[in-house]
Amino acid sequence: MIYDRKVVVVMPAYKAENTLTETYNEIPMDIVDEVIIVDDASPDRTIEVAKELGIKHIIRHEKNKGYGGNQKTCYKKALELGADIIIMLHPDYQYTPKLIPSMAYIIANDLYPVVLGSRILGSGARKGGMPLYKLVANRFLTFIENILIRQRISEYHTGYRAFSREVLETINYEVNSDDFVFDNQMLSQIVYAGFDIAEVTCPTKYFTEASSINFRRSCIYGMGVLRVSFCHLLQRMGIAKFESYRERKRIINI
Repeated sequence: MIYDRKVVVVMPAYKAENTLTETYNEIPMDIVDEVIIVDDASPDRTIEVAKELGIKHIIRHEKNKGYGGNQKTCYKKALELGADIIIMLHPDYQYTPKLIPSMAYIIANDLYPVVLGSRILGSGARKGGMPLYKLVANRFLTFIENILIRQRISEYHTGYRAFSREVLETINYEVNSDDFVFDNQMLSQIVYAGFDIAEVTCPTKYFTEASSINFRRSCIYGMGVLRVSFCHLLQRMGIAKFESYRERKRIINI
């Protein structure tokens, strides 16, 4: 715990057999209270490796629900366990778990309710092997998003994120896509709900076992990102109303 706040790390996993051990061994268990791994019907030994590591909370989807669907299960379980600070860490070792204390303390000290590990701040992206086309697409999409969403975030596309419990109890993430655009929808909801976002510089690693989507799916993701940004603009201007921007607490009270 940090200042009596329960810290829970969630790991949405798919085919993480070869990287899970290295990732898990770097998690700072002196401040992390619980670790949850949700395996999205991996065809490898991800579940077996998780059991060998002694991870207490292991959930397996019998059918693949997608990256967004996996996160929904992660956050639901974390809230059930009473988490006050929830950190999403990919088990593919692309992001270092060594940043968990920095991200958790920012939230625990009530500085920001959301913290992103940015690959773009500094020069970590190219040094870590990010393909040039991905970097260019990342910068282009982020530029458009910042204009439409009215933010100054360095990267909307990182998979390394930390949230306060209040954030996850407020935004209506359950209605989001089960695909990769889920991450982008969450940030749009967070901004619309009025939560401030902090960023920390995060080194990254691109290698064979690290998760990455192909060019075709990257294009689909890019189009989805642009759609989310325009929906955010229409919602903010009052031109249209979308269910995804209705807060969960309001839905529960109806």
